[in-house]
Amino acid sequence: MSLRQIKLNSGNFIPSIGLGCYDIPRSETSNVVYEACKVGYRHFDTAVLYGNEAEVANGIVKYLKENPKEKRSNFFYTTKLWNSQLGASKTPQAIEEIIAKSGDLGYIDLLLIHSPLTGKRSRLESYAIMQKYVDKGLIKNIGVSNYGKHHIEELLHWEHLKYPPAVNQIEISPWVMRTELANWCLSQGINVEAYAPLTHGYKLVETPDSPLAKTCKKYHKSYAQVLIKWSLTKGYIPLPKTKTIGRLAENLTINDFELTSEDLEELDQPDAYEPTDWECTDAP
Repeated sequence: MSLRQIKLNSGNFIPSIGLGCYDIPRSETSNVVYEACKVGYRHFDTAVLYGNEAEVANGIVKYLKENPKEKRSNFFYTTKLWNSQLGASKTPQAIEEIIAKSGDLGYIDLLLIHSPLTGKRSRLESYAIMQKYVDKGLIKNIGVSNYGKHHIEELLHWEHLKYPPAVNQIEISPWVMRTELANWCLSQGINVEAYAPLTHGYKLVETPDSPLAKTCKKYHKSYAQVLIKWSLTKGYIPLPKTKTIGRLAENLTINDFELTSEDLEELDQPDAYEPTDWECTDAP
């Protein structure tokens, strides 16, 4: 099962769906990732905060070693610097540790600043160091997460910017659409990664007469499949998370139906604001 490739502003390509690895127990992570590789996942999203970077990398490496015809370049490994690692004095060591945890992968495909909460100075200091690691070839792409428009403009207007952020990873679903921010990012050539596209499961128990339930029934698809397709149709890169092996393939089986404009109108909840995770796009 091959995934569509999306071209980033760096010129590199990213698979259109990634496996979110948040809250997968470390003891299970390597196997979940390995099994995900077997059913077609080529894009994996972790973070220092998640505590399972090495396990995610190990799962990919195990699959590559068992399938020597597969190229490392076809796999996309993302991780994120945590708040305590930002700033000129902390980021170099943090990145070295992140690279070490990637093991035999050899490089990081995408490194993000996890949040803007530490303030302008440390954000820019860390981004400057991230750019140096791109120059070294140890990181292929850099970007941000949980950034609002003003945070990204801070970067775009920064005199030392060499590599604009390839992505902004933010929580997006029909119940927290962030349409203005997402459309603005796309207009700047910054791809939007949608984390928690399945609302951490909160909306997967919708009532039988809800728009989501009706759409699922129309296409004979699961709630998860329709929500993943919703993100893709909007032009985003969804990062659905599951630790259930049996759901891995199902979440990729979304190429045999298309959502119409009428479907989107039904599913969209523009007046809702129901984030299931932290909110810091409005931080100073």
